[in-house]
Amino acid sequence: MAKSGLVIYVLVITLLLEQTTSITSKFKARKHSKRRVKEKDGDLKTQVEKLWREVNALKEMQALQTVCLRGTKVHKKCYLASESLKHFHEANEDCISKGGTLVVPRNSDEINALRDYGKRSLSGVNDFWLGINDMVTEGKFVDVNGVALSFLNWDRAQPNGGKRENCALFSQSSQGKWSDEVCRSSKRYICEFIIP
Repeated sequence: MAKSGLVIYVLVITLLLEQTTSITSKFKARKHSKRRVKEKDGDLKTQVEKLWREVNALKEMQALQTVCLRGTKVHKKCYLASESLKHFHEANEDCISKGGTLVVPRNSDEINALRDYGKRSLSGVNDFWLGINDMVTEGKFVDVNGVALSFLNWDRAQPNGGKRENCALFSQSSQGKWSDEVCRSSKRYICEFIIP
């Protein structure tokens, strides 16, 4: 009887061990499948985010192409002249709302292109806003993003306005030379859009 009790005891323990091992392996399998589902969800989420970025990039390109068709393309920029008169800050806000900034010529080729485009698009207009100012530090002119300028095209005796005149103008009558002006003056302007 003791032998048969021992055999039954061993059988019960063996069955319990098999069940425990089976449950553990099922639990591990569930854990792995949950991890795989999470990985798939993560992959799908990443793919959806990537698609949204691509769609937004395509929308930007389409908008830039529309701007370039209405304005003009120069190197890796598009210029678009505005029909309205605005203060410097209002003009810059308008350009930003369209996806650009006030124009900042970076070399003599851009000066020439702006002069030609300005003559065609802003006929009869002598000067227009540039995206250049010295509002933060008097005498230190920067672009609208606060970046120091490596190219300057000031007219003779310019800038001359001191603390009163902090915004830059492009002058058609001075062959594209710049002058400083009171930022609250109402002027025409040209927005620039960088083409990626």
